[in-house]
This record gives sequence, structure tokens and C-alpha cells, in this order.
Amino acid sequence: MIALTTPYLWYTTRATGMVALILFTLVASLGTLVANRIGGTIVGRFEINELHRSLSMVAVTFLVIHILTTVLDSYVATGWISAFVPMTSAYKRLAVGIGAVAFDLILAVWISSLLKLRIANTTWRFIHWFSWMGFATALVHGYMTGTDSRSGFGLVVVASCAAVVACAALWRFFGRPTRAAGRTALSPLATTKAGPRATRATPVPPRAAPPASRPFPTSPARPAKQRGPR
Repeated sequence: MIALTTPYLWYTTRATGMVALILFTLVASLGTLVANRIGGTIVGRFEINELHRSLSMVAVTFLVIHILTTVLDSYVATGWISAFVPMTSAYKRLAVGIGAVAFDLILAVWISSLLKLRIANTTWRFIHWFSWMGFATALVHGYMTGTDSRSGFGLVVVASCAAVVACAALWRFFGRPTRAAGRTALSPLATTKAGPRATRATPVPPRAAPPASRPFPTSPARPAKQRGPR
């Protein structure tokens, strides 16, 4: 049995944390394409949406492995509660607490996506805005806690992920196509309230009056016969 103080747990924590950050960068970028309704004949909106959903599940899987290996490694005292409740870790309390906030936000977005058909659409959209906050806090957590994220190749990866998501966010806010400008309820981008589309009424020509029924012809009245003398 592998000891809980083996360095392999620490290596797995570092690797899965970096992979999860890259995957969430792709998820955020694809989510921007979905929100702005980008898609063509070769790669349609349905394929982009499915790729966004599938990558989000893979990213959450790597995030869970990252948290499990961190908690199981007894070299540092973090504890199970610190994975969900901020500021409860004895090891790097602030940095791990920011990571707990990121995990709670990402978990809320992921669960709301799984329950999308069971909750109101406006509620789902409101919760989905937490994904930006979740990525930002995860980025800060990785920079403050990660061993490889402050120098060398790790710093390049963290800076690249931050730059990609920042560009995606700017394009999401300022480069929004006209066809997707006002469809999002509870969105700071919405210019008009989403509602049923008004359809232009087509004038219906008045129906012609039915022809008047002709009276049946009546035979002329016969003159009364005059009786003569018998």
C-alpha cells in the first residue's frame, strides 16, 4: 500500500492542478462561443455546446483528483473541511481558502448545469455567471499555492490561461453579435428584456359579401274567370 506521505501524491496534486486550470480555460473560452452563438456549417453551435459540456465534466474530474490527493497527502495538514469551507486549513490558510471559494463556485455552476431542465432558465443563467469568479479565484489560488506556477514553464502556462480568458471575457462583453445581444435574462449585457418576439400582423383583405339570393320566380296571377249567364 502506498504511504500517505509518498511524493507521488504531491506530484499528482501539482499535475492535476495544472491540467484542471488548462481545461477550465478551454471551458470558459468555449462557453463564450456558446453564449455569443458562434457556429457555422463545418462546426455548428450544437457541436461547440457539446464540447463545452464534455470538457467541463473532464475538468471537474481533474479538479476532484487534485483535491483528493491534496487532502490525502499527510505531509501538509489541510483536511477535508478546508476543501469546502474557506479559511479552515492550517497550511497556507489564505491561499487554500481562495481555492475552496473557487471549488464552491465551480461546483455550484456544474450542479446547476446538471439540473438545468429542473430549474428556471433565469436562475441557471444567474448561477452560470459565477464561472468567471470561479476561474479568477482558481487562478489566484494556483499562483499563490502552486509550486510551479511562479517560475519557468508553470508561470508561462498560468499567464497564458489568464490572457486567453481575459480576451474571451472582453470579446464576450464588447464583441457580442447583434443576434445574441438581448436574449440573456438577468444578464448585464442584455439591452432589452427577453420576451416573445413580436410578429408583424399581416392585413387580411375583407371578404367579399356573398351574392344576394335571387327570389324564386313566381308565376303571374291568373285573372279570375267571370261567370256568364247560364
